[in-house]
Amino acid sequence: MIPENEIRISAIRAQGAGGQNVNKVASAVSLFFDISASSLRDEIKERLLNLNDRRVTTDGVVVIKAQSYRSFEKNRADAILRLEEMISKVSKVQKKRRPTKPSRGARTRRLDSKTKHGQNKTLRAKVDY
Repeated sequence: MIPENEIRISAIRAQGAGGQNVNKVASAVSLFFDISASSLRDEIKERLLNLNDRRVTTDGVVVIKAQSYRSFEKNRADAILRLEEMISKVSKVQKKRRPTKPSRGARTRRLDSKTKHGQNKTLRAKVDY
């Protein structure tokens, strides 16, 4: 969970079609989260800053815009949920990939299937008497 005082939320007008409601009501949400000023662990902060995501600015601020719903409260909850998902995705450490090679049996099966497929193609050819 992220403390409320580390998140800054501002209401903005939503884009797109929607009639009068879009023109009058500021129901969309812009969420700002300063990574360096947050209480997250240092390794998570570093991974967030190194994340190749357009939502992270060069100043180290995460900007999330939510305008899927018609109400401010739902958009606010959606923005906070997306921020939490982003942080949880970064907090999981990925295992290093060990390069592997196909086994001898897999290689022979592959080559056998290739020769069988080639024989089927030669059997389809016209017979020359």
